[in-house]
Amino acid sequence: MLKTFFKTLSFAAVLSASLASLPAHAEEKSEFKVCWSIYVGWMPWGYLQDSGIMKKWADKYDISVDIVQINDYVKSINQYTAGEYDGCSMTNMDALSIPAGGGVDTTALIVGDYSNGNDGIILKDATDLAAIKGQNVNLVELSVSHYLLARALEKVGLSEQDVTVVNTSDADMIATYATDDVTSVVTWNPLLSEIAANDNATLVFDSAGIPGEIIDIMMVNTETLANNPAFGKALVGAWYELMGIMASDTDEGIAARTAMAEASGTDLAGYDAQLASTAMFFTPDKAVEFTKSAELPETMKFVAEFLFDKGILGEGAPSPEFVGVSFPDGSIYGDSANVKLKFDTTYMEMAAKGEL
Repeated sequence: MLKTFFKTLSFAAVLSASLASLPAHAEEKSEFKVCWSIYVGWMPWGYLQDSGIMKKWADKYDISVDIVQINDYVKSINQYTAGEYDGCSMTNMDALSIPAGGGVDTTALIVGDYSNGNDGIILKDATDLAAIKGQNVNLVELSVSHYLLARALEKVGLSEQDVTVVNTSDADMIATYATDDVTSVVTWNPLLSEIAANDNATLVFDSAGIPGEIIDIMMVNTETLANNPAFGKALVGAWYELMGIMASDTDEGIAARTAMAEASGTDLAGYDAQLASTAMFFTPDKAVEFTKSAELPETMKFVAEFLFDKGILGEGAPSPEFVGVSFPDGSIYGDSANVKLKFDTTYMEMAAKGEL
C-alpha cells in the first residue's frame, strides 16, 4: 500500500510538472473548476454550488466556476496537482507534500479554519492512548491523520516504530472500523463522530491537543490566480457571503447548516457539534490575522520536517527546506529559489475591506 501511495504521488508530481506550464494555467480564461471532499469545514463548498451563491459571484465577474465534490480526499489533491482543477480544498501539510512538493506553484487563497478537535484517534475496546502500542492503525497514510498520529505518540513517549500504519481510504474508514480485526483508526469529521458513536469506541486524542497545526485551506494554482484575479475575487466573495450566513442563527443560517449536515450524513445538531470543534474563520479579518501570525511559519517548519522525515517532501529533497514557503510579510521558510507554496492574504483582505 505504501508503494502504491508513493507511486500515486510520484505520478502526480511528474504529470504536474509538465502540465503546470500549459497555457490553461498561464493565460487569462473565463471557465474554472475547483474540487473539494467531505469534511466539516469544506461542506460550504458544496452548498455554494447548490445554492447559487457561487454562480452569483461568478456572474458578477463574468466568469463561471464549477465546484466539484470528489469522494476520495487524496484523489482530489492528485487531480488538482495534475492540472484537472484550478483549486482544491486541502490541508497545509498535504499542499506542501503533494502539489508544492511536486513542483506545482500553489497559493493559499482562503484559510478557512484549523482543526480544534475535528481530527482524532479512536481505539476499540481501550480507553488510553498508550494502549495503541503494538496495534495496527488504520489511516490515510501520509495525510494529516498520519501527522496527528506522530504528534500524539510523542505525547505518550511512543513513536511510529511502536505501531503499524495501515493505509486506508477515507471513503472506506467507517466500514473498515466495523471489521473485527481493526482496533484503532485515525480520521476526521464527519467520519470521526460516526465512528466514535460506536459503543466500543473511545476518542483518546484529537487535534485540540495541537491547535493551529492542521489548517484547512482552499488552495489554487498560483499562475491561474495571477492571470485571473476575477477567479480569486469570485471565490473569496462567495465564501465569505456564506460564512456570514452560516454563522448566524437566522432561518437562512439554520437552513444552510442543515443542508450541509444532510450532505455530510448527519443532522443539524451533529453538524453544529462538529463546527464546535472547528476553529472556523467566519470573517476574513480573523483569517488574515491567523495567516499573518508569527506561529504560522513555525508550524510550516514543523510540518516540513515531518514530511522530510517521511521522504515525501519532493523527489530527492536534500533537507526539510527543499520547498520554499512564503508568508504575507515577505519572509520565506526553505529555499527562496524554489518557493512553491504561498500564503497570500490579498484577497481575504479585499473581503475584509469590502472591496470585492
